[in-house]
Amino acid sequence: MRRLLSPLWLALSGLGLLVVVALGLWLIPSNTYIFLPDRAHPVDPLVRVQGGHKQRGGGIYFVDIFVRKASLIERLWPGIHEGAELVPKSALLAPGVSDTQRVAADQREMTRSQQIAAAVALRAAGYRVRAQPTGALVEQVALDAPAAGKLLPTDVIVGAAGRRVRSPADLRRIVGRQRPGATIRLNVRRGSDLKRVLVRTIADPNRPKRSIIGIFVDQAASIDLPLKVKIDAGDVGGPSAGLAFALDVLEKLGKDVDHGRRIAATGQIELDGTVSAVGGLKQKTIGVRRSGIRYFLVPAGENAAEAQRFAHGVRIIPVHSFRQALRRLATLTKSAA
Repeated sequence: MRRLLSPLWLALSGLGLLVVVALGLWLIPSNTYIFLPDRAHPVDPLVRVQGGHKQRGGGIYFVDIFVRKASLIERLWPGIHEGAELVPKSALLAPGVSDTQRVAADQREMTRSQQIAAAVALRAAGYRVRAQPTGALVEQVALDAPAAGKLLPTDVIVGAAGRRVRSPADLRRIVGRQRPGATIRLNVRRGSDLKRVLVRTIADPNRPKRSIIGIFVDQAASIDLPLKVKIDAGDVGGPSAGLAFALDVLEKLGKDVDHGRRIAATGQIELDGTVSAVGGLKQKTIGVRRSGIRYFLVPAGENAAEAQRFAHGVRIIPVHSFRQALRRLATLTKSAA
């Protein structure tokens, strides 16, 4: 005897199946990453300066973004989140680099950003800051370069081919003398570890007889501060909060930086005070807007142009340097608080 299924039972079964499928699409991660806006965060609770002053109103804010693997449904319809941006794995992780290594590199970038921010702020306040060159700091590794997957951002190259490296010029000179296609041994400081890394050289496209390994480097330095400065950003990584940290350190040294206003800021800061471009301006600008902050300091150029597209009432203030940021904040109209 065959039992007939009731229409109600069939409808409930179909609904249950749809719920299971929807949950799977929402919870199961894809192999693509998603960038999402986060709200702006006050810097004041994170910064301690020896003999520092209390906040007098207003405040400096930094902006982060959420980075995680997109769910299947987010991969199909990223528009369910305002400001969402899908990013392929290859654009975020170099070959052979894991999520754990990426996060660790971001944390090292944050640590360096904090040290430099403190140094720049103290110099602006008239203090003497000593910085000794310690090697060539890896800032970026080309995805198709021989160094991809072997060197990471914030690695410090302290030796190459048996010779000491104290500056980017030292590294370029040593690598450039190698024959294209040869393998060079690098001594690399990664966090507290010293590693030996073998990297094959390739010909420089612009100078075929000269070798390169496909990395962008900056000066690594040991910084000696005249005052104790402690910045605790928790699990936030990357260098983009450098400008915000420097502004807040100067505020704590008794300088009226924000002039009673809430100011959001993003930008990587260098030892000479230069403010360099960062990523995620779309998400960061939306985060500033959602936080009700009216002023947003950003690196001049493409960063500022991208921020303008999503400002919708937020005043975008492009800057090239820390000094310029201070001047721009000092000249904001008194009426806008």
